Amino acid sequence: MSTHFKSYYATNPRDFKAYDTQRLREDFLLTPIMEDGTIQLNYLHYDRFIAGGAVPTDKPLKLEVIDPLKADYFLERRELGIINIGGTGTVSVDGTDYELGYREALYVGRGNKEVVFKSSDAAKPAHFYLNSTPAHHAYPTKKITEADAEVVELGALETANHRVIRKLIVNSVVEVCQLQMGMTQLKTGSVWNTMPAHTHDRRMEVYLYFELPEDQAACHFLGEPTETRHLWLKNEEAAISPPWSIHAGSGTTNYTFIWGMAGENLDYGDMDKCAITDLK
Repeated sequence: MSTHFKSYYATNPRDFKAYDTQRLREDFLLTPIMEDGTIQLNYLHYDRFIAGGAVPTDKPLKLEVIDPLKADYFLERRELGIINIGGTGTVSVDGTDYELGYREALYVGRGNKEVVFKSSDAAKPAHFYLNSTPAHHAYPTKKITEADAEVVELGALETANHRVIRKLIVNSVVEVCQLQMGMTQLKTGSVWNTMPAHTHDRRMEVYLYFELPEDQAACHFLGEPTETRHLWLKNEEAAISPPWSIHAGSGTTNYTFIWGMAGENLDYGDMDKCAITDLK
């Protein structure tokens, strides 16, 4: 079987204050995400969010149902977002092929029974990053390129947070139930993302860091604004952000990360801002 999964349970913020480094990494760090020839999935008990990766090499990989879903097929009651951060590949959805180049996305609606991942070149495999959430309605499958994205530029080099946000799978670009996905790219000389920080108690979030050189890392910050902790992440590793937690990071170089959200609403701007001087 090429599909593997792990489960992560929700955490009380009062208990979180006592976690040491090992416990933080066990409960909030998602790794490995990308493993050659496999599909790696993480089932999160925050809004029943699934985050993972598919890396097909010499043969296609089929997205198989996992036990927590108690379903006949993976998308029986779910929607799926895919962003390719590797070589060119193809996603086949119930027999229809969608070619995805680097940083291109695909939204797959509820009710599609077969999803198969293929790489165009086994030596340079696609790295399909996957986010999935429960869905109440079946919306059409749609490919989204960077040119289709809603683009926002924020920050400045002077504050080391000059960044470009590309909203790929959001309700202003594609019809969705609750899943939202996009990419934030840090400009050269900038390292801080999502700063000033915020929380959004109506939604949870997962960050996947990529375009990090092997000898560099990103420091991801989480926790309540007055009780922050950190995780060191390598390339293609992800961090869980509960609804009560900030989600911000700083790298030893510039990088790109994919954000995925699910929860109460589709209002991208729904957030509770935290002043930088109030963080502890």
